Amino acid sequence: MNEPVHEDMDKGQDQQKIVAAKKIATLVYALQAVSFLLTVTFIAAIIINYVKKDDVADTWVASHFRWQIRTFWFALLWACFGAVLFFLGIGYFILIGVAVWVIYRIAKGWLALADGKPMPFDS
Repeated sequence: MNEPVHEDMDKGQDQQKIVAAKKIATLVYALQAVSFLLTVTFIAAIIINYVKKDDVADTWVASHFRWQIRTFWFALLWACFGAVLFFLGIGYFILIGVAVWVIYRIAKGWLALADGKPMPFDS
């Protein structure tokens, strides 16, 4: 007789965990977007991802954290290549490509989060 009450409490706690995780993921997407104006917010976003990663574990929002973390590291990698090659002329195009790719990743992730959908794990 007590089991349904416990199940309802567990569902309520899980729902609260997901709501909190979505708020954090939204904050990180916003910080990533603002990084086009203030670069330091991209670093703040990745710090939040790593600090809160365990809090979102075992939820579908964890896939967004993985998406955001991969966005940061791959953007940093390609931006470094672009910076090194900038004076050869090709770096400019690499940096433009990185910017477009980051915008795409932010938009795709944020829209999926708003729709309550996880991100694919192979991306």
